[in-house]
Amino acid sequence: MAIDKALHENRVFSENFAYSELDAPPLRKLVIITCMDARIQVEKALGLNSGEAHILRNAGATVTDDMLRSVIVSTNALGTRQIMIINHTKCGMLGCNDQDLQKQLVEQYGPADDAPDAFHSFTDLTAHMKTQVGKLRNHPWLPADTVIRGFTYDVETGLLHEVDCT
Repeated sequence: MAIDKALHENRVFSENFAYSELDAPPLRKLVIITCMDARIQVEKALGLNSGEAHILRNAGATVTDDMLRSVIVSTNALGTRQIMIINHTKCGMLGCNDQDLQKQLVEQYGPADDAPDAFHSFTDLTAHMKTQVGKLRNHPWLPADTVIRGFTYDVETGLLHEVDCT
Protein backbone atom coordinates (compact mmCIF):
# COMPACT_ATOMS: atom_id res chain seq x y z
CA MET A 1 0.00 0.00 0.00
CA ALA A 2 1.10 3.55 -0.73
CA ILE A 3 0.74 4.67 2.90
CA ASP A 4 2.85 1.77 4.17
CA LYS A 5 5.53 2.59 1.57
CA ALA A 6 5.46 6.22 2.71
CA LEU A 7 5.85 5.17 6.34
CA HIS A 8 8.80 2.97 5.42
CA GLU A 9 10.44 5.86 3.56
CA ASN A 10 9.83 8.08 6.59
CA ARG A 11 11.67 5.62 8.84
CA VAL A 12 14.60 5.61 6.40
CA PHE A 13 14.50 9.41 6.28
CA SER A 14 14.46 9.70 10.07
CA GLU A 15 17.57 7.51 10.43
CA ASN A 16 19.63 10.31 8.87
CA PHE A 17 17.50 13.19 10.06
CA ALA A 18 19.29 16.18 11.47
CA TYR A 19 17.14 18.73 13.25
CA SER A 20 17.18 22.00 11.39
CA GLU A 21 17.35 25.35 13.09
CA LEU A 22 15.13 26.83 10.39
CA ASP A 23 12.45 29.19 11.57
CA ALA A 24 8.85 28.98 10.35
CA PRO A 25 9.14 32.05 8.07
CA PRO A 26 10.41 30.90 4.67
CA LEU A 27 13.88 32.15 3.83
CA ARG A 28 12.91 33.43 0.36
CA LYS A 29 9.79 35.16 1.72
CA LEU A 30 7.89 33.25 -0.96
CA VAL A 31 4.49 31.55 -1.10
CA ILE A 32 3.72 29.19 -3.96
CA ILE A 33 0.14 28.20 -4.77
CA THR A 34 -0.01 25.30 -7.17
CA CYS A 35 -2.09 22.33 -8.18
CA MET A 36 -2.00 19.05 -6.31
CA ASP A 37 -1.04 17.29 -9.56
CA ALA A 38 1.80 14.89 -8.77
CA ARG A 39 3.60 15.76 -12.03
CA ILE A 40 4.50 19.19 -10.63
CA GLN A 41 7.74 18.76 -8.71
CA VAL A 42 7.73 22.25 -7.22
CA GLU A 43 10.94 22.06 -5.21
CA LYS A 44 12.96 20.58 -8.10
CA ALA A 45 11.40 22.83 -10.76
CA LEU A 46 12.20 26.00 -8.78
CA GLY A 47 15.44 24.93 -7.12
CA LEU A 48 14.00 25.17 -3.63
CA ASN A 49 15.47 23.72 -0.48
CA SER A 50 13.67 23.02 2.79
CA GLY A 51 12.64 26.18 4.58
CA GLU A 52 12.74 28.47 1.56
CA ALA A 53 9.04 28.75 0.63
CA HIS A 54 5.52 27.95 1.74
CA ILE A 55 4.02 25.57 -0.81
CA LEU A 56 0.24 25.38 -0.88
CA ARG A 57 -1.59 22.89 -3.10
CA ASN A 58 -5.13 22.08 -4.10
CA ALA A 59 -7.00 20.87 -7.16
CA GLY A 60 -6.59 23.53 -9.85
CA ALA A 61 -4.36 25.93 -7.89
CA THR A 62 -7.49 27.81 -6.88
CA VAL A 63 -7.52 30.58 -4.29
CA THR A 64 -10.25 29.10 -2.10
CA ASP A 65 -11.17 30.46 1.34
CA ASP A 66 -8.75 28.04 2.99
CA MET A 67 -5.94 28.88 0.56
CA LEU A 68 -6.59 32.57 1.22
CA ARG A 69 -6.45 31.93 4.98
CA SER A 70 -3.00 30.37 4.60
CA VAL A 71 -1.74 33.22 2.39
CA ILE A 72 -2.98 35.83 4.88
CA VAL A 73 -1.18 34.04 7.73
CA SER A 74 1.97 33.64 5.63
CA THR A 75 2.14 37.30 4.60
CA ASN A 76 1.02 38.88 7.86
CA ALA A 77 2.43 36.56 10.54
CA LEU A 78 5.45 35.11 8.75
CA GLY A 79 6.64 37.94 6.51
CA THR A 80 6.33 36.51 3.02
CA ARG A 81 6.15 39.17 0.32
CA GLN A 82 6.09 37.30 -2.97
CA ILE A 83 3.42 34.92 -4.26
CA MET A 84 3.66 32.65 -7.27
CA ILE A 85 0.51 30.98 -8.53
CA ILE A 86 1.34 28.03 -10.77
CA ASN A 87 -1.33 26.35 -12.88
CA HIS A 88 -0.37 23.71 -15.41
CA THR A 89 -1.17 22.27 -18.79
CA LYS A 90 -3.37 19.18 -18.95
CA CYS A 91 -5.00 20.00 -15.60
CA GLY A 92 -7.86 17.72 -14.59
CA MET A 93 -9.92 20.71 -13.44
CA LEU A 94 -9.66 22.24 -16.93
CA GLY A 95 -12.84 21.25 -18.72
CA CYS A 96 -14.26 19.43 -15.70
CA ASN A 97 -17.80 20.48 -14.80
CA ASP A 98 -18.79 21.15 -11.18
CA GLN A 99 -22.44 20.22 -11.68
CA ASP A 100 -21.64 16.98 -13.49
CA LEU A 101 -19.14 15.96 -10.82
CA GLN A 102 -21.60 16.81 -8.03
CA LYS A 103 -24.32 14.78 -9.77
CA GLN A 104 -21.97 11.81 -10.26
CA LEU A 105 -20.94 11.82 -6.60
CA VAL A 106 -24.50 12.05 -5.32
CA GLU A 107 -25.55 9.19 -7.62
CA GLN A 108 -22.58 7.08 -6.51
CA TYR A 109 -22.56 7.81 -2.77
CA GLY A 110 -25.73 9.70 -1.95
CA PRO A 111 -26.02 13.27 -0.64
CA ALA A 112 -23.51 14.66 1.86
CA ASP A 113 -24.23 17.41 4.38
CA ASP A 114 -20.62 18.58 4.29
CA ALA A 115 -20.08 18.46 0.52
CA PRO A 116 -17.86 21.20 -0.93
CA ASP A 117 -19.74 24.30 -2.09
CA ALA A 118 -17.80 24.12 -5.36
CA PHE A 119 -15.07 22.09 -7.04
CA HIS A 120 -13.77 25.20 -8.86
CA SER A 121 -13.51 23.70 -12.33
CA PHE A 122 -12.66 26.01 -15.23
CA THR A 123 -12.58 26.03 -19.02
CA ASP A 124 -9.87 28.61 -19.76
CA LEU A 125 -6.45 28.30 -18.10
CA THR A 126 -5.43 31.94 -18.67
CA ALA A 127 -8.76 33.34 -17.45
CA HIS A 128 -8.56 31.10 -14.39
CA MET A 129 -5.07 32.38 -13.61
CA LYS A 130 -6.13 36.00 -13.97
CA THR A 131 -9.04 35.40 -11.60
CA GLN A 132 -6.79 33.80 -8.95
CA VAL A 133 -4.18 36.55 -9.16
CA GLY A 134 -6.96 39.15 -8.99
CA LYS A 135 -8.42 37.58 -5.83
CA LEU A 136 -5.10 38.08 -4.06
CA ARG A 137 -4.19 41.46 -5.51
CA ASN A 138 -7.56 42.87 -4.49
CA HIS A 139 -7.69 41.43 -1.00
CA PRO A 140 -7.48 44.15 1.67
CA TRP A 141 -5.68 41.90 4.19
CA LEU A 142 -2.59 41.33 2.06
CA PRO A 143 0.27 43.82 2.50
CA ALA A 144 0.40 46.38 -0.32
CA ASP A 145 4.04 45.54 -1.11
CA THR A 146 3.25 41.87 -1.87
CA VAL A 147 4.31 40.85 -5.37
CA ILE A 148 1.83 38.43 -6.96
CA ARG A 149 2.56 36.74 -10.30
CA GLY A 150 0.96 33.90 -12.23
CA PHE A 151 2.57 31.11 -14.25
CA THR A 152 1.65 28.06 -16.29
CA TYR A 153 3.81 24.97 -15.84
CA ASP A 154 4.12 22.86 -18.98
CA VAL A 155 3.92 19.23 -17.82
CA GLU A 156 5.65 18.07 -21.04
CA THR A 157 8.71 20.34 -20.78
CA GLY A 158 8.87 21.42 -17.12
CA LEU A 159 9.08 25.07 -18.18
CA LEU A 160 7.18 27.89 -16.52
CA HIS A 161 5.54 30.55 -18.67
CA GLU A 162 4.42 33.80 -17.05
CA VAL A 163 0.80 34.81 -17.57
CA ASP A 164 0.11 38.51 -18.11
CA CYS A 165 -2.36 39.24 -15.32
CA THR A 166 -2.54 43.03 -15.72
